[in-house]
Amino acid sequence: MEKIASFTIDHIKLQPGVYVSRKDHVGAETITTFDLRMTSPNEEPVMNTAEVHTMEHLGATFLRNHPVYKDKTVYFGPMGCRTGFYLLLAGDYEAKDIVPLMIEMYEFMRDFTGEVPGAAPKDCGNYLDMNLNMAKFLAKKYLDEVLYDIDDSRLIYPE
Repeated sequence: MEKIASFTIDHIKLQPGVYVSRKDHVGAETITTFDLRMTSPNEEPVMNTAEVHTMEHLGATFLRNHPVYKDKTVYFGPMGCRTGFYLLLAGDYEAKDIVPLMIEMYEFMRDFTGEVPGAAPKDCGNYLDMNLNMAKFLAKKYLDEVLYDIDDSRLIYPE
């Protein structure tokens, strides 16, 4: 079988950042898949499921309520390796195009207080697996270490 595109990225060189993972065409529409890499693969510990789950709920809620991107958001969810998230947007984008949106979303996560949206038995199949404090910590870390001063080395996959 042919190796899929995401397995051809050199994960030894890959650092936290915002990358375009792929672009797909569905009819006349382009779907851009972003790799929101939060940890350095195979170097740093992966994120635990509780904080990843919390960030998934917060991120999805933020995006699906965003005044500009709510109708462009196709999917937001965690990578199986737990080193980041995938964001699929309807439209033809480059990584730099969504940096302001990512700053806004991760600030929303960092500053969130109260009950996590959808963290109830009738709303979620694993509602007890949440860790808001750690989600906020990781959102702040990503903002401070990656998003606020991002440059091309964190916007374009390494060769």
